[in-house]
Parts: sequence; C-alpha cells; structure tokens
Amino acid sequence: MTVYGVVAALVVGAGIASAAQSAEGGELRSKLTLIAPAGAGGGWDTFAREQQQAMRSAGIVNNVTVVNVPGAAGTIGLGQFSTMDGESATLLATGSVMLGGIELNDSPVDLGDVRPLARLADDYDAIVVAADSPYQSIDDLVEVWKSDPRAFPFAGGSIGSIDHLIMAQLAMEAGIDASLTTYIPTTSGGEALQSVFSDTSKAAISGYNEFADQIEAGRVRALAISAPERLDGVDIPTLTEQGYDVEMSNWRGMLAAPGTSDKDFEELLSIVTEMADTEEWADSLARNKWDNTFMVGTEFEDFIASEEAAVTEILRGLNL
Repeated sequence: MTVYGVVAALVVGAGIASAAQSAEGGELRSKLTLIAPAGAGGGWDTFAREQQQAMRSAGIVNNVTVVNVPGAAGTIGLGQFSTMDGESATLLATGSVMLGGIELNDSPVDLGDVRPLARLADDYDAIVVAADSPYQSIDDLVEVWKSDPRAFPFAGGSIGSIDHLIMAQLAMEAGIDASLTTYIPTTSGGEALQSVFSDTSKAAISGYNEFADQIEAGRVRALAISAPERLDGVDIPTLTEQGYDVEMSNWRGMLAAPGTSDKDFEELLSIVTEMADTEEWADSLARNKWDNTFMVGTEFEDFIASEEAAVTEILRGLNL
C-alpha cells in the first residue's frame, strides 16, 4: 500500500467514516457533516465552521458537525471522501489550495471523482514587507527581486499553495524566472511574518486576514493585494492597478460525495443556497473580508476546469 493509502486508511479509523455513517439514511436537513480537509484554525476550518454556524442559526439544518482531516493540501481528505459513495449527508470543503495539492502530490483522485456543489466565497492574498523595509511599492520590490532572484526570498504557505502560485505569477509578469526565486514554505501567515521580521525573507505573502492585525498595527507594510479591485475598507492597491496582470483568489467551495443521488444533490443545493442568503453568512463574509462568489451548476464546473488549467501552467513555470 502507498503512503497515501496508509494515511487514508488511518483517517477512516480516526473518525470520518463513522461520522458519515451516523448520518446515513437521515434527512439532509436533520444532520449534515462538513469535512474541513485541514487542521483546526486554518482557512478551510474557518470556512466550514462559519457555514455550520449559519446553518444552525438560521434553522436550515438541525445538527451540523465539522470534521477535520488535515494533510497534503487537502488531498488526504479528498481521497477519503472519494470512497464515501452515496454518503449524501457529508460534504467536503475545497478550493484553489486543493487543486495545487492534487497536481503536486500526484493524487490518484481529483475533483472529477466527486460532485462539485457550490463555490461560496473568495479571499485574497496580500504581499507585505517589514515596516522598516526600503520597499515602498511593489515596483521597488520587483526591481530588487529581478536583479538577483535567488537572493530575494519570499515566505508563504506550502509549496504549490495559492501564496506560492501568486508569487510565481507575479514573477512571470515581471519577467523573472520564478523557479530561481527562493521560496520559504511556512505553516501559517504568522510564521511567514516572523520570517520577515527576522530578515530570513524579504517579503511575505498570505491571506489578508492573516496579516490584517499587523498591518493595522504598523508592524508591516502591505504593498499589494491579489484581488480584482480594492477590498471595502482596506486601503491596499491591487497588483493589476500597479501594472501587473495578476489576479488570483483563494476560492472556497463545497463538494458532494460520489454517488449522491440527483434528488439529494438538489436538496444539498437548496441547503447551501439558503445558507448563502442568510444574514449570518453575510456577516461571515464581511468579518472575514471574503467576496461573495456564489456559483453552482455548469458555471461552477467550467470554473473548476479553468482553474485546474491555470494552476497546472503556473506550476510548470516553477518546474514543479
């Protein structure tokens, strides 16, 4: 058995299967399990728990449970989920990070092995430097970066993460060989910031939320954000307005299990649609600085296909 298979088998013993089986046969509005394919406190965990709260508060689903299955950029959770044939009372969180994980980990399972349900929200990365850094703009940073890519380390999330992909896309736009840049993978935005403060890296890139407090406190300077336009209430210029055609979101969505009947799939669509229309979810979007990018059906499937192609192209530019 491969390492991937061993880990997936251990996950079964750890509780996902039992959580799903306990919901099997019940009404979908009675009990629902949401799998966050990452550890507690991370982006997918927050995403799942915000849905849990909205569904409960609005009375859409009586009992909503969140189960965490960390590992391999979400592909451990995806691998287990792909075996849960017909387990319609269980959903899996997904997003751009998982697409990179599928490609980098040579995952035997991809999103074609499950049923894409809905895209719900997008958040965006910020590029920051220390407050005493000489770089006042993204142009200042690019000028020095271009002169010696190996001597200009970036800190961000895991290899192949949205942070890494945005750095690579910016390099390509600026005429820099992305594969020559030193990239320091970290486990969190906080760890990436520590790398900047210690001068181990020259810049850090991660979700805006992970940097917001330090930006507001004046400990770091935000040079750019990867959003298509400035976020409400956030005075950080976009990369596009500064002349770099880099626009990438950390999109987040939900997947239904393989073998979910069409009847159950339609009911799940109704559940997530109702949840997305609640005041509780609107509050979550505003609080987390997420964009409402609700999308279902063939539009969502086409979006996934285009994202898969984009991620593959960027990873090739990194020689990964």
